[in-house]
Formats: sequence, structure tokens, C-alpha cells
Amino acid sequence: MLTKKECVAMLLAGGQGSRLYALTNNVAKPAVEFGAKNRIIDFPLSNCTNSGIDTVGVLTQYQPLVLNEYIGNGQPWDLDRTFGGVHILPPYQAKEKSNWYKGTANAIYQNLDFLDRYEPEYVLILSGDHIYKMSYDEMLKVHKQNDADCTIAVLTVPMEEASRFGIMSMDKNDRITEFAEKPKQPKSNQASMGIYIFSYKVLKQYLIDDENNANSSNDFGKDIIPKMLADGKRLVGYHFEGYWKDVGTIKSLWEANMDLLGDKPNFDIFDTHRKIYARNIADTPQFIGQNASIKNSIIGGGAEIDGTVINSVISSRVKIEEGAIVRDSVIFGDTVIKKNAVVEFAIIDEFTEIGKGAVVGAKNKESDGICVVARNEVIQENAVIPAGAMYDSKNGGAK
Repeated sequence: MLTKKECVAMLLAGGQGSRLYALTNNVAKPAVEFGAKNRIIDFPLSNCTNSGIDTVGVLTQYQPLVLNEYIGNGQPWDLDRTFGGVHILPPYQAKEKSNWYKGTANAIYQNLDFLDRYEPEYVLILSGDHIYKMSYDEMLKVHKQNDADCTIAVLTVPMEEASRFGIMSMDKNDRITEFAEKPKQPKSNQASMGIYIFSYKVLKQYLIDDENNANSSNDFGKDIIPKMLADGKRLVGYHFEGYWKDVGTIKSLWEANMDLLGDKPNFDIFDTHRKIYARNIADTPQFIGQNASIKNSIIGGGAEIDGTVINSVISSRVKIEEGAIVRDSVIFGDTVIKKNAVVEFAIIDEFTEIGKGAVVGAKNKESDGICVVARNEVIQENAVIPAGAMYDSKNGGAK
């Protein structure tokens, strides 16, 4: 007999990811690789599994193919369920036309039928471009204890960065009294993480009303949250303490990968507490050649290293030939770096070949930006791709 679900998660994974430039020309942002063996979407999916949430809708839109294939039936995250599990939810196909998701709130609105199927008491809204471990079950407990209509995960950020976020003011009981989306002059440094728990009956009505408002931008931060506050609904903050990174830009994605390195990394991806699961091909051993030199780096399964790797994250099945140097870089899976090539302060996408003697990026040039080479590229022998360049041959080469 089918039963109701107490809490259903809705994972917003349809953003275009334009600030990741070449990395998202062919794949959705949540499908971008991270940390030698994962993809970004592994983190919210694993957090759901570790929090006992077994029903997840993944809302896709731009370049969904790789993401859809990767998620599959959800088995790696224990989300292959007869009733519940993980579901890919593209924009709603109406009889007369197909409507793309107009905003975060509209994306959930278009999938009210999916939610109604499970009759949840609570709905958890997640973003698909954050790196973190979080106990959603603890957040749900706080939501219940406060008899809240909406609970928002809150992160304390430096005051100088506060204008980049939705900013909240709260009373001594953590009840939210004000909310401003990316204010020019923030009143506090309590930032929304874009993670919400709503009591479903309340949320559903607000989504319906919002859809009928021709002046709405159909966004949670700009429309739904302010309207609930104005109506006197009970909104509370849930304080999160731990590592959290929005990897929506090249710089932040590179930084998050670098945060994995060192004896005491800022974020320990290998910590088995609340493990991060992934869809991996058999975890084959690495091959480290006699002339290889590896310092302060992560090397993925099946990689073959004959060159020098320093302060870098090397994904599965990467080949680095003798004489090649990789420094301060992130190399995605199935990439080949040929003899005597040099890659520094760069992110190299999947299935790419860096030719013999080529130079990609530049030493000690982080301030000039991270060099990026797109998926399925071939960089010719002795070619030079300068620091901070975005190389995508299908879109005009290096920019």
C-alpha cells in the first residue's frame, strides 16, 4: 500500500550556469565534475539520503542529457525506490505548448502535480550548485519545533559580501523579521543559503497566487518570501555552521577544489561521516610511474601519472605523460596531457587532450584568472593558451 511522504525534496538543477562559461556549454551546471570523483549534484542528493529523505524531484532545463544519464535510476544514492526515489522533472508539457521554467517559484509551481502525488507535509527546496554537507533532518526538526510556515537555512557571511545574498534580520528567537534579496546596503550578515523548508499546504497556495500575479518574477527570494513576511507568516532561520561553497563561478569552483587539499583541508571530502555518494565506474587503482612526482594533490581512480602534479585535483582516467607539469589546477576525467606540456592555474574539462609542449595558463597567475579549456578539445603541440583565457573552439577559440 502506498503511503504519504512526510517530506519531499525539490532540487533546482535547471540553471544555465552562464558564469561557468565553457564548462556549461554542453552540460548542466550540477553535472560539472568536482573533487576527482564527484559531480556537483552528488552533494544535495547525498545530503537527502543521509537525512532520510527518499523522494527527490530534480528540475532540469538547460543541457540536461549528461545530468539525466548520470542520475539514472538513483541507485548510487539509494534513491531507486518503487514509491518515491529520484525523478527527473523537465519543464511541464502542456497540451498546447511547453513552458520553460520562468523562475525558481514557477519551477515548483509547474510540478505541483508531482508533489500532490506524495501528499507531503513538508517540501524541501534545494539548489544544485552548492558544495556542502548538511543534515536536512535537523533543519526539519527546527521547522517543526517552531511550527513554522517556512524555515530558511542561514549562513553568517562577511559583511562586505552580504550584498551578494538574500539577507535576513531575525529576533532573539530566530524568527525572521526582514528579508532583502541582494540589498545594496545590507542590514545584517545573515545570508540565505537558498535552502528552504515549507509547510506544503501554505507553500502551494502561495505558488498558485504567485502564478496568477502578472507582476511577479516567480522567484522565492524576490517574491514568495517577501510576500509571506508581509502577510505575517511564521518564518524562522536555521543556523548552519560548516563548509558551504556556491560554485557558480570559475573562481569559486577552482577555490572549492583547492579547499580539498592539504593535511587539514577546509573541506574533507573523504570523511565518511555523512558520506558523499557518486555514480562511479569500478574504482580502479591509479598507476604512478617511476618518474612521476606528486605533491599535495588528489588523484582519481584509473589515472595514469608519469609527470609532475603539484597542488592539483586529478579526476578519474586522466593521463599525464612524462615531462608534463600540472600545477594549481583541476583536471576533469578522461583528459590526456601529453609529454612536456605545462598546465597551471587552470580547469581542463572532460575528454580533452593537451598536446606535447603546449602551455595552458601561467604560473603564479591566479590574479589574472583561471584558464579554462572546454570539453572534447584538442590543444595542438606547443600551443599557448594564456592565463585567464576561456578556450572553446566551437565558440571562437580562446577569449
